[in-house]
Amino acid sequence: MRLGIFSHCTVDEIRIDDSVYDLAGGPAFYCSLAARQFGFDITLCTRFGHDYKYAEIFEKNKIKLIDAQSKVQTTKFVLHINNDERTLWLKNACDEIQYHKLDTDGVLVSPVFSEVSMETFAKLKKDTDNLFLDPQGFLRRVDSEGRIHFEMTEIDLSGISVLKADPNEVYHLTGKEGIEGALEIHKKVKHVLYTNKRNVSMLYKNKEYSLQLPNMEIYDTVGIGDIFTATFCCTLLKEKDPLWALSFAGGAAQAALESKMVGLEKIPPKAATEANGAYFYNTLKFRDV
Repeated sequence: MRLGIFSHCTVDEIRIDDSVYDLAGGPAFYCSLAARQFGFDITLCTRFGHDYKYAEIFEKNKIKLIDAQSKVQTTKFVLHINNDERTLWLKNACDEIQYHKLDTDGVLVSPVFSEVSMETFAKLKKDTDNLFLDPQGFLRRVDSEGRIHFEMTEIDLSGISVLKADPNEVYHLTGKEGIEGALEIHKKVKHVLYTNKRNVSMLYKNKEYSLQLPNMEIYDTVGIGDIFTATFCCTLLKEKDPLWALSFAGGAAQAALESKMVGLEKIPPKAATEANGAYFYNTLKFRDV
């Protein structure tokens, strides 16, 4: 099967305690490599500059790039991680990703900072019945020091099959807190993935399905949401079962966290995702909403 992804490649300077890591990152990488674990062919629409040192990883993993080379330097973030809390600064932003019509089974739009225009987004929604969205890059703004914060942003959510958001993102999309805001999104979006640290839920057909990741020592959380989202999308496309998709997505997130690895090394093998996913499938809780 085939998945298209629209997102910037990034260079992430990750600071954990006294350690500093300079690594490839962004949904372009985490989503692509997680999807490859499920055998998907990936077409990645992204942009990076001549300063980018990690393009060979795409070739090694047989990920097809579309119009990736830019004259502008690569998007770079600095992240301070303290347990599951993160502080984020933008150091540089590459240029916009142009619209491309892709021959894929689904398209995942996961901007990191303004690289996908609303015009491009609208065109992509018309191209596929399986449009998946992580909206964080639509909501982000920077202050005078480059520190990232969110602002209320109106996005046309019609035509989206899956949307993944945390409480902060839900609020800045709807103006409503918690599950109330997620339910507001669910009026327009078929599957809403609501992730609140260890608590993960899905709104689907007026029910809330939920699971809880185990309590564990947290090290590097960068990319966990991308791994979760890509795993859900791939499983849904392949199995046509949102409950399996939610279980596998939770299983992938747990396996990535349990690895205690930093950066791309935490992307779990399919076997670990499946083992955890089978457990979650048998422990899913649900209620009417």
